[in-house]
Amino acid sequence: MTRQGEPQVQFKLVLVGDGGIGKMTFVKRHLTGEFEKCIATLGVEVHPLVFHTNRGSIKFNVWDTASREKFGGLRDGYYIQAQCAIIMSDSYLHVPIWHRDQVRACENISIVLCGNKVDIKKRKGKAKSIVFHQKNNLQYYDISPIGDPNLEFVAMSALSPPEVVMDPALEHDLEVAQTTDNDL
Repeated sequence: MTRQGEPQVQFKLVLVGDGGIGKMTFVKRHLTGEFEKCIATLGVEVHPLVFHTNRGSIKFNVWDTASREKFGGLRDGYYIQAQCAIIMSDSYLHVPIWHRDQVRACENISIVLCGNKVDIKKRKGKAKSIVFHQKNNLQYYDISPIGDPNLEFVAMSALSPPEVVMDPALEHDLEVAQTTDNDL
């Protein structure tokens, strides 16, 4: 039973990406409305983000994991039982690794890819080079904690289940079986 006024729907959201990308700056901007530079996360920090919808409040327990390699061994344990994830990047160099780690730990996890620091003119990743999300059926958003503190659209998209792609041979067998059943 939840206390009165507390959201009844809660999700574990894992926020991952390279160090210094601005993961906690973005979350803290949403929480406080203020832009502040953050120090590196050691281990894990959990921040509750509540969004109010026309169907009630939703609470995301955002797990910000240490992105430094010396803390990397702990990360998989933090990913367990996550329902959704946000991969944040500005260079996209390590996005495939972050994605692989998420999918390995949580097979059917919904993942959103965010290109951060879009307000910087000399940004490392350019729009034309961003194709990973298309190849892996992920939602993609360009974001900036300086210009747009609205994490809601990103977090809500993280709730969308990943599209299931069925093996064509199995799909054919299923169609044949359904046709046979309908003929009886």
